[in-house]
Amino acid sequence: MGQSYHTIEKKDSGKLAAYLVQHGQMLLPMVELIEQSQMAVDELIDVLGRASIEAVLRLSAQSVAGVAHQGRAGGEIGWHGTEQGSVKLSDRKLRVRRPRLRRRVGGKGAEVAVPAYEAMQCDGALARRLVDILMRGVSQRNYAHVLPEMAETVGVSKSAVSREFVQASAEELRALCERRFDEVDLLVSYIDGLRFAGHHVVAAVGVDGAGYKHVLGIREGATENEVVVTGLLEDLVSRGVSPKRRRLFVIDGSKALRAGIDPVFGTSNPVQRCRNHKVRNVLGHLPEEHRKEMELVMKAAYRLDAQEGIERLRTKAKWLEKDYPSAAASLLEGLEETFTVSRLGLSSALRRCLCTTNIIENPQRGVRMRTRRVTRWRDGQMVMRWAATAFLHAEKSFRRIMGYEDLWMLRAALGDNVIDNRKEAA
Repeated sequence: MGQSYHTIEKKDSGKLAAYLVQHGQMLLPMVELIEQSQMAVDELIDVLGRASIEAVLRLSAQSVAGVAHQGRAGGEIGWHGTEQGSVKLSDRKLRVRRPRLRRRVGGKGAEVAVPAYEAMQCDGALARRLVDILMRGVSQRNYAHVLPEMAETVGVSKSAVSREFVQASAEELRALCERRFDEVDLLVSYIDGLRFAGHHVVAAVGVDGAGYKHVLGIREGATENEVVVTGLLEDLVSRGVSPKRRRLFVIDGSKALRAGIDPVFGTSNPVQRCRNHKVRNVLGHLPEEHRKEMELVMKAAYRLDAQEGIERLRTKAKWLEKDYPSAAASLLEGLEETFTVSRLGLSSALRRCLCTTNIIENPQRGVRMRTRRVTRWRDGQMVMRWAATAFLHAEKSFRRIMGYEDLWMLRAALGDNVIDNRKEAA
C-alpha cells in the first residue's frame, strides 16, 4: 500500500476520541444503550475492540489482494471469504472473523497469509501476562474469573492456561539456568532448601560488592543432600562463580549444605551458620518451661565477641548435658561457625544481615506465596519451572542489603588473595 497515513500514538487517545465524536454515527446506538443501562462500558470496549481488529485484518488483506469487488475476478491473489480465528491480547485470546486469501492457481500452498493476522499470533504478551497473574496467586482453575466474562472470549480454559504457562515458565527456568556471573563480584552466598510436597529444591542467592542480591540458581532433589548441593555449586562454577575467590557462605546449619561447600570451593572460605535456625533447633529439644530462658541466653551470647560468646554457650551446654543431652549436643554442633561473622570485625548493621539466612528466606516466602495454590506437583520438572519463575519474580523486588555501605569491611576481611584448591587438597 503506497499511501501515507497520519498515525495516532497510544498516549494520544484524545485525538482518536475527537475523531470519533466528529464521525460518531456508528456509536450513537451504543451511546443510547449505555444511557439506558442496557450495555456496560466494558461491552462497548469489547465490541469496538473486536470490530477494530477485524477492520485492521481487512485492511491488511487489502494490502495483499487489493479491494474486494463482488463479481470481479481480481489479480493473482483473491479473496476467499472469512473464517473464525483468534488473536492474542495481553491477558486472553479474542475470537474474530478473519479474511481468507488464496492464489488463483489453487493447489497445495494456495492459501496466502494475512500479514496482520500472522503478527497477532506471534505476540508473547499473553504468556507473559499469564505468568504475572499466576505468580500473584491466581490458580489456573480460577483464571477465567479474573478476566472479563465475555461469551466470545476463548483461550482461558484451564488446559489453555496450563499450556501457555508451561511454555513461559520453561523459558524462565532456561534463563535462570543460563545466567552468567563472570562479571559479578560475589562476596556472599546464601544457600537454603525449600520443600514442594515430596520434592526438595536447594536454592542459592548471592550478594555482590555493591550490596545487590542475585538469584544464582536452583537444583531439585528428593531430599536435601550433599549430592544435590554439590551439583548446584558445581553448576555455579560452570557459569562464572570463581572457586578461587574467597567469599562468605551463609547456611541454615544443615550438614548436607555444609558438606557440599568444601569439595567445590575449598576449606578456606568462612561459613556462617544461621543463628535463628540454631536457636530453634536447640529449643526444640527443651521442655516449654526452659525455652524462653535458653533463647535469652543464646541471643545474649551472640552479642558478645566470638571467644567470650563461645565460652558462655559451652558452659551452658555442660549444664544441659545431664537433663537434656540432646539439647546440649545440638548447641555444641557447629558452635564455632555460628560466630564466624563475629570474628570478621564487621559493622553491627552488616553483622545482622550476615548472621542469619533471612536474605534467602524472604524470597523463599515469596515463592511459597506464589505457589501455594498448586495442589499437585506432578514431577521434578514442574517443580523446577514453578520455582524458577517464582524466584525470578521475587527478585524483581529485591533491595540492597542493610549495611551495604560497609561491605568494604567484608572485602578486606576476606582478602584479595585467591584460593588454590589443589594445594588445600594436597
